[in-house]
Amino acid sequence: MAKKQLSVGGVLIGGGAPVTVQSMTNTKTSDVAATAAQTRRLAAAGCDIVRFAVPDMAAAHAIEAIKKEVSVPIVADIHFDYRLAVAAAEAGADKIRINPGNIGAEENVRAVTDICRQKGIPIRIGVNGGSLERDILARFGGVTPEALLESAMRHVRLLNRFDFDDICISVKSSEVALTIDSYRLLSQATDYPLHLGVTEAGTEYMGIIKSSVGIGALLAEGIGDTIRVSLTALPEREVKAGIAILKALGLRESGADLISCPTCGRTKIDLIPIAEEVEKRLAGMDRPITVAVMGCAVNGPGEARRADFGIAGGDGEGVLFRRGEIVRKVPMAALVDELFKLIGESYSEK
Repeated sequence: MAKKQLSVGGVLIGGGAPVTVQSMTNTKTSDVAATAAQTRRLAAAGCDIVRFAVPDMAAAHAIEAIKKEVSVPIVADIHFDYRLAVAAAEAGADKIRINPGNIGAEENVRAVTDICRQKGIPIRIGVNGGSLERDILARFGGVTPEALLESAMRHVRLLNRFDFDDICISVKSSEVALTIDSYRLLSQATDYPLHLGVTEAGTEYMGIIKSSVGIGALLAEGIGDTIRVSLTALPEREVKAGIAILKALGLRESGADLISCPTCGRTKIDLIPIAEEVEKRLAGMDRPITVAVMGCAVNGPGEARRADFGIAGGDGEGVLFRRGEIVRKVPMAALVDELFKLIGESYSEK
C-alpha cells in the first residue's frame, strides 16, 4: 500500500488506511434529484467514494446542490475542458479526476492545481491505455506498461512543478495482464496512492472476472489503495463486486460471508436453490458471520468447521451445525428457515 495518504472528504486513501471502494453514477449529473438518489443508493450498498461525470458547466454547478443531499465524498470526472475542473472544485467536489493527456496546455493544468491547492482537494491522474500521448506511443511502440508508467509520471512531474503533491494515480487498461504489469511498475516508481481498476471490463459476468483477477492479484501483492470495478451494469453491482473482492482477500469485514460446495453425485438435497436462498437472505445482514451450505456429510460440518453456522445435506433432510457441532436434523423444506432461526437464537442468547 502507498506510503503517502490523501483525504477525500474525510475518507483516507493510502498510508495504511483500509482499501476503499468507489463507483460512478450513470445519471445526468445536472439532474440533481436523480444523481443524489443514486449516490445515496451507492452509499447504502457500501460505496465509500462516488464519482460524477462532469461533461458541461450544468453538471459542474450541480455538485453544490447534490452535496447538500448526500454524505459520501464526491469526485468530479473531467475530460478535455479544464474549466469544468475549476468549476467543480469551486462547487465543492472533494476530489478531481483528470486525464492530463487530454486536458490541453500546461497552463490549463496549472489552473486546476491552483484551485485544488487553495481548497485542499486531491487530484487523481487517470491514465488510460486508449488516451496515451502520441510521442509516448511512438517512443514505446504502442500501449505498454512502460508507456503507461511514463505518461503517469510525466503528469506527476507536471503537477509537482506547479507545487501540487496531493495526488492519486491510476494506469488502467482493458487488458488484465497489461493492467497488472503497469501497476506493478507504478508501485515501484512512486509512493502516491494508487487507484486500481480494469477499465472497460465488460458486462457483469466477464467484467467481474476480469476485475477480480486484475484488482485481486494486485491487492494480494500489497499494491493498491482504492478500487473501482468497471461494469456495463448498474453501479450498485460494481460496489457489490468491489466489496466481495476485498472480503475474499480479508481486506474488509462487512456483513455475512457465504461458503458453499459444488454439487456432485453425493448431493441428496436440492442444493443450488437452497444456497441461493441463503445468499439472498444474508444480503441484508450486517453481522460479520460465515455461513456454510454443504451438500453432504463429506463436505459437511467437518470441512466447514470454520463457519459460524451451516447446513449439511442428507437423504431428503439435512443437519444444522454451529462451529462444526451438529445442532439438529431438519427436513429439507425447512432447512433455510431453521438455519436463520438458529442464527437468531444464537445472538439472542448473548
